[in-house]
Amino acid sequence: MKKNYSLLLLGLLLTTLTVRAQDDMLSLLGNDAPVREPVKNAFKSSRVINGHSMEMIAGGVLDFRILHRFGRVNQGVKELFGLDQASMRMGFDYGITDHLTAGVGRSTFKKELDGFLKFRLLQQSTGKGAFSFSIILLSGMTLDGSEWTQPERNNYFTSRLAYYHQVILGRKFNDVFSLQLTPTLLHRNLVPTTEAPSDLYALGVGTRVKLNKRIALTADYSYNFNPGPSPAYRNPLSIGFDIETGGHVFQLHFSNTRGMNERAYLADTEGKWGKGDIMFGFNLSRVFTLDSRGRQGK
Repeated sequence: MKKNYSLLLLGLLLTTLTVRAQDDMLSLLGNDAPVREPVKNAFKSSRVINGHSMEMIAGGVLDFRILHRFGRVNQGVKELFGLDQASMRMGFDYGITDHLTAGVGRSTFKKELDGFLKFRLLQQSTGKGAFSFSIILLSGMTLDGSEWTQPERNNYFTSRLAYYHQVILGRKFNDVFSLQLTPTLLHRNLVPTTEAPSDLYALGVGTRVKLNKRIALTADYSYNFNPGPSPAYRNPLSIGFDIETGGHVFQLHFSNTRGMNERAYLADTEGKWGKGDIMFGFNLSRVFTLDSRGRQGK
């Protein structure tokens, strides 16, 4: 009987030790198991320079944004290398959620109003079930507010409208380098000549190279596949620096386009870098938290 009790006690002890060891192993595996985490700060702004970036504005946050572009630097001292002239866009972008942003803006160039919706379909992440890149869907509309060039003809309100649709495919490769591609379709209800296409197809490229904790080199470029017969058209190229100062992101840049919305820079860029047809400018962004969700970040 004593032998049976001894065997029973030994069995219970071994079972307890085995269960405890299994629990410890599961605990260790749970602690080491990769958890999916979103990749943040591929760009420091929701725009690279002209075009949108893969970054979103956090839910409950309002981004007040001023885009300023001076005249062409090749105008010389008489025009103070373009500083005597200026055009601008003022906009308000609001994060409805962390994955949905709505924005409106007004440009002095052609007195255009514009609005857009930007939706993050997938976000780059790390860990279990991670995505290796982000996918953003964006659609917008512009309204030309300038005077009719031929007021004597029958002019329609719809002729002032243009629409654009974009897919942003972006990846932050490491803490220093980010890259994105932006296939774009732009439709214009009214075109300048009968030979000009109503639908323009373009591919945008945006990049960011981090130089230090506060400063990054940025660039964006768009290749227009069917610009039409205009010999003056050039593909828009902008190069600049992002400077982060707390709640501000200050962007200094040079660009060959006056346009600061998608219709303008994809259809009306005429500056040639090789001839000095470039303009100095800056973008200033200031964010305001209007909802407690915005304190949680992106």
